[in-house]
Amino acid sequence: MNPKNLVIIMDDEHGTPFLGCAGHPIVKTPNLDRLAATGTRFANAQCNNPICMPSRASFATGLYTHETGYWDNVIAYDGRVKGWGHRLQETGHGCVSIGKLHYMNATDPTGIDEQIIPMHVDKGGDLHGLIRDDPPTRHQSKNFAAQIGPGDSEYIRYDNDISARAGAWLRAAAGNPADKPWVVFISFIGPHYPMIAPPEFFNLYAPEDIPLPKAKPDRSGKLRDWWDAFENCYIFDQYFEDDRQRQIAIAGYFGLISFIDNHIGRIMQVMEETGLMENTRIAFTSDHGENLGTRGLWGKSTMYEESVGVPLIMAGEDIPSGKVVETPVSLIDFYPTILRCIGIPPNDQDRERPGRSLLDLAREGDDAERMVLSEYHATASKTGVFMLRNGRYKYIHYVSHGAELFDLEMDPEELRDLSSDPGHQSMIREFEKRLRDILDPEAVDANAKQDQNAVIAELGGRDAVLERDVPISTPAP
Repeated sequence: MNPKNLVIIMDDEHGTPFLGCAGHPIVKTPNLDRLAATGTRFANAQCNNPICMPSRASFATGLYTHETGYWDNVIAYDGRVKGWGHRLQETGHGCVSIGKLHYMNATDPTGIDEQIIPMHVDKGGDLHGLIRDDPPTRHQSKNFAAQIGPGDSEYIRYDNDISARAGAWLRAAAGNPADKPWVVFISFIGPHYPMIAPPEFFNLYAPEDIPLPKAKPDRSGKLRDWWDAFENCYIFDQYFEDDRQRQIAIAGYFGLISFIDNHIGRIMQVMEETGLMENTRIAFTSDHGENLGTRGLWGKSTMYEESVGVPLIMAGEDIPSGKVVETPVSLIDFYPTILRCIGIPPNDQDRERPGRSLLDLAREGDDAERMVLSEYHATASKTGVFMLRNGRYKYIHYVSHGAELFDLEMDPEELRDLSSDPGHQSMIREFEKRLRDILDPEAVDANAKQDQNAVIAELGGRDAVLERDVPISTPAP
């Protein structure tokens, strides 16, 4: 495989189904569809933690959250754990970011040579999310339902700037070729809420034609205590006045996806015009998904497919054209993928990381038994949650509360929990054994809370933290 430049495009909060090429009946993504037609789409891609900062830390390091300690939207990536950016720097390959990083700050040694208009932690991050034993109600959730529909926002303006800077950077790179292949990480913030889309993209979707999301399930069983705490914390849905308002929010989300798709088309056009397509591979993914009203939930932070699943497409030399890979993959697979693409031989530390190169997986046959792991230790979670997913089944382990099991082939909407079914008890035990072969759930849960409680203590305790103003999302720089 020839070393090539790599353009990585990441958007934010984009769920797996929301691509035309994935068969979505409403969402319009012509440019991503074109990218998938010339490359490979990974149909079963997952994030390793369904919330912004921990997910991006796993993406940067190729390691799981429990291995790095970047637990939440306060304890963010700071370069303490080396990632693929450091490997590029060590071997003389350029590494530039344009847009959202959501790391601790712009000065820590995170392996990036130049950060162009980066977004990072603001005012300490989501400090309320550190409180997990009795999660506080998020009254700021009311802004979610209020900020929907056609219009403008600081995030839209930020994404416009990211797109313009990316185009300028690519034109300059094409005009001044580097001695070694480089990586540029272009990171948009849409379709992350607020679900306000530019009118020309919002108007692609008639709210009245959008199906309502599936209803909230009965939570009367063993997990009720865990979910009561979660749903009493994240109260987004309570602020929607009616289903019409929900449909407008979903139309705004769809419009933002088409808005980002349009910017991706502009980036592809620059690469075509400058000849970069000939010596550059492209990867597209997202940091996590969006519940989008399903089960009465909005945002992310759950292990259901809407939240934990992400789109993933790669195109370029040696990547099969028009292929759909069913093998489960996750964002930690980017670490070996980037090294392989750029032409960096792996060292012993690289080989110890759990991911596999997507370039290899794209050329192999499907492996339905490959297992991927995701975990969550942040806002609204009384205890940690772990997910194991292979091609057909998904196992979700709620520390000290129980488990869920879904057959994604027979039940792709995850409506029937099989964890109490007598015929699946051996499978439950096998999944739990495989999870405990990887980690100790109780110990990891305790470690996360110990680190989070230490930050709370430094800030003066629970009451002092709750007195702080914590916005619903990070402001654009």
